[in-house]
Amino acid sequence: MTRSSKNLWGRFLFRDKGIVPTSRLLLVFVILSGILVTATFWDMPWSFVLLSNILVLLFSLVDLIYSPHKKQLKVKRSCPAEMERGINYEVALTIENRSPYDVQFSIMDGLPQSFNRPFPLSGSANKETSETLVYQTKAPVRGDYQVNSLYMRYRSTLGLWEKQMAIPLNEKIKVIPDMTQTKNFLEDAQRFLNYEGIKIRKYKSGVGEFSKIRSYVVGDDPRKINWRQTAKLQEVMTNEYEPEHGKHITILIDCGRMMGAELKSGNRLEKSIEAALTVTAAALQKGDYVAVLAFSKKVKVYIPPAKGMAHLQTILQAIYNIEVDAAESNYGEILNYLQLVQKKRSLILLFSDIQTFLHEESALVYLKRLRQRHLFLMIGIEDEMLVKRGRETPVNAQQTMVKSIAQQQILIKKEGKAKWEKQGLLMVEAREEKLATTAVSYYIDMINRGLL
Repeated sequence: MTRSSKNLWGRFLFRDKGIVPTSRLLLVFVILSGILVTATFWDMPWSFVLLSNILVLLFSLVDLIYSPHKKQLKVKRSCPAEMERGINYEVALTIENRSPYDVQFSIMDGLPQSFNRPFPLSGSANKETSETLVYQTKAPVRGDYQVNSLYMRYRSTLGLWEKQMAIPLNEKIKVIPDMTQTKNFLEDAQRFLNYEGIKIRKYKSGVGEFSKIRSYVVGDDPRKINWRQTAKLQEVMTNEYEPEHGKHITILIDCGRMMGAELKSGNRLEKSIEAALTVTAAALQKGDYVAVLAFSKKVKVYIPPAKGMAHLQTILQAIYNIEVDAAESNYGEILNYLQLVQKKRSLILLFSDIQTFLHEESALVYLKRLRQRHLFLMIGIEDEMLVKRGRETPVNAQQTMVKSIAQQQILIKKEGKAKWEKQGLLMVEAREEKLATTAVSYYIDMINRGLL
């Protein structure tokens, strides 16, 4: 296909500037041609048929005179510079008609193919007025995107011809992870955990730092009664303690091949990032130091430990566009690197695939060294299909074999987890929708029990 033919084809595909006939004009020609061809059976000359079609075509071009010039139409786009994955956002298009003619138009915005694209959008703008169209879109994949030209077709009142133009409106959109669970936790931590049937447990008695003095209530530890304040106020007062702040939390996010396994919504890496951000928000809110390390064969991103809610944005901007690698993860090298950069005792949360990690014998040597100083917790996503196959009731020989193999894999995983837990690595699996809740619950429980 030559370049000229590509440009012509692009006009009909809503991708280029130019003039194209409308379905109304084609319908006029079909009806006219049908009448004239029928009239030829009564000795009407073909020259008259041809002349009539040419005259109608020339008359239709008058329609172009009563349509605005391209410079008389201005379009502005208003869209968010940052969008969360899988969340609907509104984009507003303002069409300003500076011509003395009314116009009907249809628009296709230049969103990337992965975005939700509810096009074409149709509307009308009266002469010397502005109209605003609003549509919703969402992005299912994280990353940086470039939104290029906007394509517009418009016609006059007769609607025989359409003018088409490409309007350069270049903008950048950043798609970050879904922060819904993080926001829910920050709004009400107890409600977030109770929603999943988990409660924030009380800290271990006698552990923590002094928080405040309050009135004694039934159920409080009598050993914590503040007798000085009780005598002064003539009311029983008790000391309230809370877990110590300033602990170090290190979050490891696996980006290896197995983390690309698709789930109901996104893949394992997507859910791990969202859960990691929720744990980060919980730790920073409590005054702890948080460091994040994303890896596969090598370290992809490392954010040194810091505290304060502003650090959440630092972490988010550093990891929002990490992707799954085609290679297997090198746990040994990562644990060795962690030993060099993390000198202070910390809680290490590893988001990875437990099935893959169980076969990683090289990491055991590094884990024994790190276990002397740090506290480990590995969190993975439960294989719902494996669990379902292991629980279903077989009705034939084939299903019996499938169930036996599934139960065998579950048993092998349990034995592997028991082996690693003896070395000091606690392993937990959760369903994808409860991954963030489980991670936050275990973090709060370990901090409240004073394990760090």
